[in-house]
Amino acid sequence: MRTALTIAGSDSCGGAGIQADIKTMTMNGVYAMSAICALTAQNTTGVTGIAEVSPEFLRAQLDAVFDDIFPDAVKIGMVSSAGLIETIADVLACRRAKNIVIDPVMVSTSGSRLLQEDAVNTLTERLLPLADVVTPNIPEAEILAGLAIRTAEDMKKAARVIGEKCGSAVLLKGGHSINDANDLLLENGSFLWFEGKRIDNPNTHGTGCTLSSAIAANLAKGFTLRDSVARAKEYISDALSAMLDLGHGSGPMNHAFALSGEFAKEAE
Repeated sequence: MRTALTIAGSDSCGGAGIQADIKTMTMNGVYAMSAICALTAQNTTGVTGIAEVSPEFLRAQLDAVFDDIFPDAVKIGMVSSAGLIETIADVLACRRAKNIVIDPVMVSTSGSRLLQEDAVNTLTERLLPLADVVTPNIPEAEILAGLAIRTAEDMKKAARVIGEKCGSAVLLKGGHSINDANDLLLENGSFLWFEGKRIDNPNTHGTGCTLSSAIAANLAKGFTLRDSVARAKEYISDALSAMLDLGHGSGPMNHAFALSGEFAKEAE
């Protein structure tokens, strides 16, 4: 069985972060492992607290995984400080990790800032160059590229700037009033649009975590980047279309929409 490692923060309400990543990787057919960068106190209405692990303990988690079950892909999500970013970069470079997907999480769906300002440069200079693909949304891409994004052409400009900075492929996620969830992939100098339809579901907590984890899972299984993105978009669309409605804010999607069988049955 292929394996994937998520390096991210924990989400106490289970819709994003480590919890969403593990659910997504499992549903996409790989064995999921994790290294937790931070605990968060959060629910569908917002983040009320963040408690980071130390760089030393994060390194211990990563070494424990790589020493025993070498991951076929690595997904990196919320990493809130420069020290943790440095640690991840050191370990991934030393271990020659493969199929690295970085979702540069900076702000939560509810608007809470998740990345310290002094960590942005460290992220750009140390971690992003290790990625096979970086998956920013529009606000994150504006920060990374230093450009305002208002049109599809702006998305191309920003993706090219980020790609040149990082030396990796870039999947710039649409939405945010730019288009109907059309995502732009820049790979080896060529652009490819992945068209999507906007699903009338206000519960979008954890969509970025879910998409990047699904991409990592498919890369781990040997799919090309283009096929991995296409499969991941189909998965997230179906999870949103299941119309799960939990919580009082922007709720989670149903990661287990396709789960069936004896162990999933409810009591009669």
